[in-house]
Formats: sequence, structure tokens, C-alpha cells
Amino acid sequence: MKGKFLLFLIFLIFNSIIISFSQNRDSTDCYLIAFYNTENLFDPRDDSLKNDEAFTPEGFNHWSFKKMKRKVSNIAKVLLAMGKGEPPDIIGLAEIENRFVLEQLCYHSPLKKFQYKIVHYDSPDMRGIEVALLYRSERIQIVYSEPIPVVFPFEIESKNRDILYVVATFPQGDSLHLFVNHWTSRYGGYAPTILKRNHYATIIRENVNLLLEQNPKCNILITGDFNDYPTDESISQVLGAVEFPNKEADLYNLMLPFFKQQNMGTHKREDFWGCLDQIIVSKALLEEDNRLLIVEREAHIFKSDFMMVPDEKYGGEKVFRTYLGPKYIGGYADHLPVYLFIRVIKR
Repeated sequence: MKGKFLLFLIFLIFNSIIISFSQNRDSTDCYLIAFYNTENLFDPRDDSLKNDEAFTPEGFNHWSFKKMKRKVSNIAKVLLAMGKGEPPDIIGLAEIENRFVLEQLCYHSPLKKFQYKIVHYDSPDMRGIEVALLYRSERIQIVYSEPIPVVFPFEIESKNRDILYVVATFPQGDSLHLFVNHWTSRYGGYAPTILKRNHYATIIRENVNLLLEQNPKCNILITGDFNDYPTDESISQVLGAVEFPNKEADLYNLMLPFFKQQNMGTHKREDFWGCLDQIIVSKALLEEDNRLLIVEREAHIFKSDFMMVPDEKYGGEKVFRTYLGPKYIGGYADHLPVYLFIRVIKR
């Protein structure tokens, strides 16, 4: 990445990007940014290069175009409800299989009138589940994107999901650097897999350092399903994301306040709610003198009644997901989305 990345940094430093946009909603200076792990949004067609056979009509999950269409509609419903009819301006997504399912979401669902465009690259992940970014092209412009490959030095033969790096520009010319992630799962246990998530964190940290060396006031937003919690080693130590305010830090994890609250999180495992899905930001986005400012310096978890069902085994409620074990129940996803608002401050 570094060669292309450094060239792009030079481009940013020595060129001003002036963009004109048409605006069609009242809050033209406020932007909604979200991340959503959609839980296995698969194309029912078999990809001979991927281990996706379980999500085909003949496979274990008996996945069909009808089920895919329902899931696409469900995801669109969540995103529309999040913005009270106006869906996010930027959406990071995890667990999507390919561009086809993204096109179904953007162009063949209730989102079709919002002029979404897609940023997506095929990754080496053997299951074929990847990350992507959608953006409302009448409100945001993408000026650069690339996948950042992840190769574990201790397991070089493994095929891993890329990190998606995107630079978005707002109508006023301000840039936001986004990293969309889906780190290695805990399947097999925490201890045997922590080195892999630490390596993901190391790669992000190296790229953040490059950006901040070029511009200490760089606007950076890191989001995704990290498969670690905010206080775990990969996030708090390797990446160095802490709770705001901390004058010595340069990255702040906006999900840490939820960590202190019971029964609050984006994902439920047995009786424990935790924030596997997070939003981490650079210092500039929280400073009053910055042109881009996160509203109330807060991130949010989106939860609506239609996304939840009673948890008969562990009590309380749980997310209404697509499958319950092998049984198809037609819900939304096994994670709740996270989001925040960024306001462009006119000076």
C-alpha cells in the first residue's frame, strides 16, 4: 500500500479539491455515518472460487434469491429507520459476499432513490465475506480508495479479509479518511486468535501514523466489526484507542462509554452484550476548532423494536437474526449497527 498511499498524500497536500454538490435535505451541513455487520449477505449463486456452498439453494442453509431479497429489504429498513427516512450518507458494511448483493441493496431496494454508489474490492477471504462502503453520491464524493491486504507473518498461507481504505470529501472540501474493518473472528478461542487481530491493529496503526505525520489534524474514522471489545489488547494497546478526553492520545474509541453500561452493546453472546462493532476517531474530529466535528462527541448503537426478539434462554432480548442455528427465521442480522453524526462547521 505504502507507495500508492504516499503518492496520494502528496496529491492531498499540493492540490485542493473543489467539488460542487446538489443538496436535497434540510440539514445540508450534518452527515450520518454508519457501520453494519449484515450477517452473511450472500449471493445464492455458487462461486467456484469460494467456500460459499452453504449459502446456495442446495446447501446447508438452503439459501435462495427469495431469502436474499428479504434480507436486502430488511437491511434497507434498518438503514432508513436509523435516519428516520433519510438513510446514512456513508455506510460501512461487513459480511457481504460480492458486488451483486451490494447492487441489490443500492438499486433494487427502498434505498434505490438515494443515489448510492459502491466502493468494494474482492478480497482473498475463502468464505467470500467481505467489507464494502456505500455513499450517497449527491452528498459525498469519494476521491480515493484501495484495499489494504492483510498477511499474517506467522501464517502466510492464510487468506484474510482486506481492510478497506476510503477518502471521502464533503461539499465544503473537507476530507475524511475511513478504514472499514472486519477482523479475524474468535472461532477457536480468544487466545489462539488474538495475534491475528493484533496484526490487523498494527496495520491500521501504521497507516494512521502515516496520515498523522503528514497532517496532525487529519480527520480519521476507523470502524468495523473488530471481534474484540474496546478494552481488549488489540484495540486499547496495539491500536491505542482510548476514551475521550485523554490529552496524550491521538485515537479515541467512542464505544467505551457503552462498555460501562450493563445490557448495552452491538452483539449478544449468551447473556453478555458487548461492543464488537466500534467507531474510533482521530483527535481532530473531537476538537471545537475543527471544521468537521462529531456531534456531541458521541457514537450511537441503533436498536429498534422491530430488530429485537425476546431471549427465552438468557432473559431480556436479543437481536432478531436471519438464522437461529440451522433454522431460517428471516430476521435482520446478529449485530446491531453503530453510527454517528458529523457536522461541517462553517467558519
